[in-house]
Amino acid sequence: MPQEHDRERVARIAADPRYIALVRDRQRFSWVLTAITVVVYSSFISFIAFDKPLMASAIAGGTISIAVVAGVAMLIGTVAICAIYVWRANGSYDARLAEVLADARS
Repeated sequence: MPQEHDRERVARIAADPRYIALVRDRQRFSWVLTAITVVVYSSFISFIAFDKPLMASAIAGGTISIAVVAGVAMLIGTVAICAIYVWRANGSYDARLAEVLADARS
């Protein structure tokens, strides 16, 4: 069971305007990345469902279809989106949180 001073510290952190701004910024950025991912995946599935001839079109001398290239690009894009979030978290969010926590310890 948490100690009373721990509850007070948590309440101070939760009320800190810097922490509130951090949570808001992180959530907004997460939703933007989520929206990008949903649009890309939905578009891919929609093209497969509604424009099969386009997605089946051969490229690179007739050995690979557009769908294969788009699928690989989506996978690479997903890894890139994850890397962007981690880079931003390590560069901005973690430093801002550390500052709030350091002030809460004192």
